[in-house]
Amino acid sequence: MMTDTAFLPGVPADAVLATLGRLPGSDLASPESSAALVANTLGWFLGRPRLLLPLPGVPMGLPEVVELGVELQLPMRGVRHPRVEALVTTPTTLVGIASKRYQPFRPAKAVAFTEPFDARDWGPGMARFGAMRKALAEGRQTFHHLDAVTLVKQAHALRTQAVKQARGAVLVYLHAEPQNWANGKPVDPKAISRHRTEVAGFARAVKG
Repeated sequence: MMTDTAFLPGVPADAVLATLGRLPGSDLASPESSAALVANTLGWFLGRPRLLLPLPGVPMGLPEVVELGVELQLPMRGVRHPRVEALVTTPTTLVGIASKRYQPFRPAKAVAFTEPFDARDWGPGMARFGAMRKALAEGRQTFHHLDAVTLVKQAHALRTQAVKQARGAVLVYLHAEPQNWANGKPVDPKAISRHRTEVAGFARAVKG
């Protein structure tokens, strides 16, 4: 059972639990939980979004709403819609935040594109994400630590919702670099370095 002691001081535990506690896979009680990472990072701002400072390098303006565990609808039926750990809404921008803690350093799970992305015109602003999607699907691009497939899905869904609201869209990848697992064993420093390199490479590939 989740207790308030898992949250940093000032984080509204009831509000966080009401949002994240009902979502599948959001094991807040786990010491390795990514949900706990985003809850402690952004949960404090749920009731006071305007106190959230602009994220580095993100043209976002003054936040109006901060939400946790938001499902973003793709413009398709019969598909599984991606979720971001947090969504920040400003007058000009939707900022989706994907959060990872220990996942990049565990054995990768198979994730594939099953949605009919090619059946739609996503606009010139998504051309680089489209190229990344095709490279991943065809096996020309691989990542061993970064879940690039999920990031691409999140980007398409975020773009869809931003266009509906006449806002810009920015996807932020928030990740930790833990030196040790929850049981005290060290995380492979080479894996941390490889993950960092993959993040930088992905960002360069989809920028613009």
